[in-house]
Amino acid sequence: MDFRFRMLQPTRFFYFIITVFGIFLGIASRKIDGIPLSIGDLLYAVMVYFGFRMLFINATNPKKLLFPLVFCYLIELQQLYHAESITAIRNTTIGHYVLGQGFLWSDIVAYSVGVAIAFVVDYFLLEKQLP
Repeated sequence: MDFRFRMLQPTRFFYFIITVFGIFLGIASRKIDGIPLSIGDLLYAVMVYFGFRMLFINATNPKKLLFPLVFCYLIELQQLYHAESITAIRNTTIGHYVLGQGFLWSDIVAYSVGVAIAFVVDYFLLEKQLP
């Protein structure tokens, strides 16, 4: 019999808490001088990863990586579109945080690293805890 004690149960509520914490960290990273902008993008990807984990709690490993990556990449790609209506949304505080302002390849890299870090933390520390 396996008598492992699991300190952190990866439940929907648990992933929700991590997602909300990621939102606060990401906003804080934009408000504190000296923190590179790429850290905020990385934290955005971590938040998106755990948000998807909350929604799709039983997703397979490829989907755990694919869904948040595609979402982040689409958010970045939509920044190439500059219609008045979407620009007006981007000029609001929440629109700026969610949709961003301008396309950068460095954001794609930051999103990739952020999702990879979140996956490793989720897989090795939350799901496959050592006894």
